[in-house]
Amino acid sequence: MSITLQKDQTIDFYKAVIPIIISVFAVYLTIGIALGILPKFVQQQLGFNTLIVGLVIGLQFLSTLLTRAYSGKTTDTKGAKSSKMLGITFAIVAGIAYVLSVVSQGTPVFALGLLLLARIIHGIAESLLVTAALTWGITLVGPSKSGKVMTWNGIAMYAGIAIGAPLSIWISGAYGYFPAFAIIVLLPLVSWLATAKLPATHIDKDHVRTPFYKVIGTVSGQGLSLAFSSMAFGCIASFIALFFAEKHWGDASLAFITFGTCYVLTRLFFASFPDKFGGYRVAFFSLIIEVIGQVMIWTAASKGMAIIGCGLTGIGFSLVFPSLGVLAIQKVKPQMRGTALGAYVAFVDLSLGLSGPLAGLIAGWFSYQAVYLFGGLSVVLSIIILMFNKK
Repeated sequence: MSITLQKDQTIDFYKAVIPIIISVFAVYLTIGIALGILPKFVQQQLGFNTLIVGLVIGLQFLSTLLTRAYSGKTTDTKGAKSSKMLGITFAIVAGIAYVLSVVSQGTPVFALGLLLLARIIHGIAESLLVTAALTWGITLVGPSKSGKVMTWNGIAMYAGIAIGAPLSIWISGAYGYFPAFAIIVLLPLVSWLATAKLPATHIDKDHVRTPFYKVIGTVSGQGLSLAFSSMAFGCIASFIALFFAEKHWGDASLAFITFGTCYVLTRLFFASFPDKFGGYRVAFFSLIIEVIGQVMIWTAASKGMAIIGCGLTGIGFSLVFPSLGVLAIQKVKPQMRGTALGAYVAFVDLSLGLSGPLAGLIAGWFSYQAVYLFGGLSVVLSIIILMFNKK
């Protein structure tokens, strides 16, 4: 029988957060696995161009964006635990669709259709999982530790991507695409087991809900800054593998690992900074570092320089989400926290949903390297928006 915490009751931070970050990590491994092999699978196995690669990558994030209102409402009205378990179910279904796409690769158009379906379902799964995990964690440990909760969830998210991408590259190279995609079906079960015994949280059924569009307006300043800063990550996720292949630098596993390692270590050592020094200050300096990283990749004349650029991008991007998130959730009442987080994270989805196709167009018109000029300019816009939205 599931235990439910009473209103305003909290539990030990690590007792609550460790199961949640394990759960988030497992699902984000599936996202990393997909990102690591989809560009080559779509281009080399199915024979489609860079625009289609960008569309396939970006569709998941667009799907997540379009379901943020639903995931926020579900989390606030049904409870974070129920919302998260629904997300896990969608992740399993997405894995099955990926596997069917590999089986059907002899018919490229049909296989592409299955991939697009998988990306849509994967996006819904991510929407439910992240909104629920963040809300669940903050509610279990208390809002005073919200920055820390978002920091640790971010570690799980991007560590999953950073490990999943090179893992899938290695598995697909050694054993083919089928086993790499098959793992996506199994990992959500790990996610479910990790949080099965965590207590559910109190649901305030009498609270009058603010419409989602009004919540978006409330957090739009921080959200837009987050969106433009996320373009840089989208550029790395979508095209760093093809950029390395074009330059004959070998596979891009080390680039993914470097980005993820720097991202995770920054969060590990500086997790308390957003709560301690304020969201605005930490976000500002983080974005400066992120711009430098993108410029290094754009101007890279060697594999080493590009990898260092990925590392700096990871360091810079690492604390942007929790820093701006601390500012965002301060603007809403506790009963609307799930909806506010859904609205806030929706800006990441918008960014990543657009960055793939936009980067694909830039790569097609100019070069893969030019994609990172676009990423750098996007982060500069993020800084400008931040300066006009200090609170």
